[in-house]
Amino acid sequence: MAKNRKLIRRNRIRLRIRKKIQGTAERPRLSVYRSNKHMYAQLIDDLTGRTLAAASTFEGGGSGNPIEKSKEVGKLLAERAKGAGLDTAVFDRNGYRYHGRVKALAEGAREAGLQL
Repeated sequence: MAKNRKLIRRNRIRLRIRKKIQGTAERPRLSVYRSNKHMYAQLIDDLTGRTLAAASTFEGGGSGNPIEKSKEVGKLLAERAKGAGLDTAVFDRNGYRYHGRVKALAEGAREAGLQL
């Protein structure tokens, strides 16, 4: 029951955030998904509904701290964005708190040169 309430609350927050931000081809939306084991990030153009670049902890490989892995995902995504000719994005935390792995992913993307 508590898990369901938590999910409903996160979805409500998620929709409130999505009302305010929208990704375009020049400035896509950096969407973050956090599971118990992995982190996923995508750059999405909401006008056409296309994913421009994506990265996850599956590709990073290796073992280590989950926060360090998330930072690597952010760096990898920023490198792919640079390859696609993108240098800015709108950060969509997807209802998660800006803390821990979500924060590390954003900081990793900023360190690699993506403006959020």
